[in-house]
Amino acid sequence: MLAQHVDVARAKIMSNKQKDFDWDQIDGKGFGGNYTAEQKKQMEAAIEATLNSVTEKEVVKGIVVSKTDREVIVNIGFKSDGLVSASEFRDMPDLKAGDEVEVYIENQEDSNGQLILSRKLAKVMGAWINIERALEEDTIINGFVKRRTKGGLIVDIFGIEAFLPGSQIDVKPIRDFDIFVGKNMEVKVVKINHTNDNVVVSHKVLIEKDLEEQRQLILNNLDKGQVLEGVIKNMTNFGVFIDLGGVDGLLHITDISWGRINHPQEVLKLDQKIQVVVLDFDENKKRISLGMKQLQAHPWEALAADVEVGSKVKGKIVNVADYGAFLEVLPGVEGLIHVSEMSWSQHLRNPQDFLKVGDEMEAVVLTLDRAERKMSLGIKQLTEDPWTKTDLLSKYAVGTKHKGTVRNLTNFGLFLELEEGIDGLVHVSDLSWTKKIKHPSEFVKVGDSLDVIVIELDADNRRLALGHKQLEENPWDTFESVFTVGSSHKATIISKNDKMAVLELPYGIEGLAPLKQLTKSDDSVAEVGEALDFIVTEFQKDDRKIILSHTRTFTAPTAEETAAAAKPEKKKAAAKSSEKTTVTAEKSTMGDIGALSALKEQMEGAERAQAIKKLEKKSKKAE
Repeated sequence: MLAQHVDVARAKIMSNKQKDFDWDQIDGKGFGGNYTAEQKKQMEAAIEATLNSVTEKEVVKGIVVSKTDREVIVNIGFKSDGLVSASEFRDMPDLKAGDEVEVYIENQEDSNGQLILSRKLAKVMGAWINIERALEEDTIINGFVKRRTKGGLIVDIFGIEAFLPGSQIDVKPIRDFDIFVGKNMEVKVVKINHTNDNVVVSHKVLIEKDLEEQRQLILNNLDKGQVLEGVIKNMTNFGVFIDLGGVDGLLHITDISWGRINHPQEVLKLDQKIQVVVLDFDENKKRISLGMKQLQAHPWEALAADVEVGSKVKGKIVNVADYGAFLEVLPGVEGLIHVSEMSWSQHLRNPQDFLKVGDEMEAVVLTLDRAERKMSLGIKQLTEDPWTKTDLLSKYAVGTKHKGTVRNLTNFGLFLELEEGIDGLVHVSDLSWTKKIKHPSEFVKVGDSLDVIVIELDADNRRLALGHKQLEENPWDTFESVFTVGSSHKATIISKNDKMAVLELPYGIEGLAPLKQLTKSDDSVAEVGEALDFIVTEFQKDDRKIILSHTRTFTAPTAEETAAAAKPEKKKAAAKSSEKTTVTAEKSTMGDIGALSALKEQMEGAERAQAIKKLEKKSKKAE
């Protein structure tokens, strides 16, 4: 190896005409043995001048000296030749001695004193240098698309794999990346991440520059009402984006068709060429609103002239909302069927209980405004109004009995549906003869069936008054004979308030007792849940109220109680005095006053016993 460097040095010396060197001075003393120190120094400097100074971790050019199956020897002008693995030259099968190659200096001198070179690293370093230069100078690179990856393509540039995002392939969305695999493509470097050795390239930037001039030309010549041809490049649920040749416009879903559609794909498809009209545009923001349905006549103009209020139309339900449904009579011509026009029933329900999208049906035109393009429809008008039926007065005559369904509860009563469209009010006071009902929910719930009797009918005003308690005779006529003032009854205290206690009396009725009348013989006060004997102190038939006292069971009646007990006796006496028969004749026949009094008590006792027997019979029947 050293001999080769000597030959090189000799050639250089000869070329520089250093002919004063005397080769004959070389004798048996060894190479240069007869030279002085100064001559040796001159010779070493001449040799060193033929050698290159090298730095590790840089790329240099070298000459192939020789090649074996395992190694390639490369001379880079250093004091020793370098070794490169033959595997790094697989792409150069015709490599031979004398060829020039680029190599990377890995190590000037390894443990064996050998210069280590790498062609592979030289290619990588050179590629990164070229990539960085391309980014700085914004140059175009010819790359090769190797394969598809998630979100884009892998492109080979200078032997380095770069990422080409799908959004950077073209100005329009690309749906099939496979068509680019295996092809060359011009790209520009747009980003380098040295930390991860990632390179991002773009083909789109090459196209955008050409399109900018075309886009500006289109915007300068754009005008409202102008008809253009475009290609559908993207589709969303709210509309489609149209490529007008370098500039995009939005075709909103409501401007695609006069008829109602749920998604643009129902009538359009990607890459389809369509004609659109410019509705509006913002030159600064470069936003263009387009329309397609505007190129066609409005369907309301095609609505038949004989369609008028009262006429029948046929169509299909295209939308159902909380307040009603829309019936499409013609594509783009719709009428609203309000929920109140779906049934004669006065209780509004969910429109979905009656209709669903896609139903084909007939309806009656209620209102029509061709100028405003509005129409309201009804379907309940297809059937007869139940309040106008000829048999209404006889069917719901006062006193007739019916069964209905509870549809609504209010503070003052409940509404009962007897048939579709025929509702009646049952006032809370007409639910029960015996129970004090504060709210109808204490008696029934919505959806329950209830038997009633008609109390009042006003067909002109569509009013029907109903009663439930009237199905039975008024038990208070009987109670008047059972719960007479002064009579004793067993009762249970069920509740108390600040002034009164509520008592549970026989036959399912309730009575009231003032708190001071709950005092027992031992001066204690009766509590809720106790069952005690009580004396009737007042009986108010009209108000359906019975006042009782436990204290009276062991004390004398007060003046007020005596007066109250005398009131019904006075009424009976007045009734008897109106009779035309003479009392004197009765006295002479029936004896003295004592005998009359005994007979009276006997008759009242029998009347009371008969009333109690009647109540007990009714109670057993209810059970």
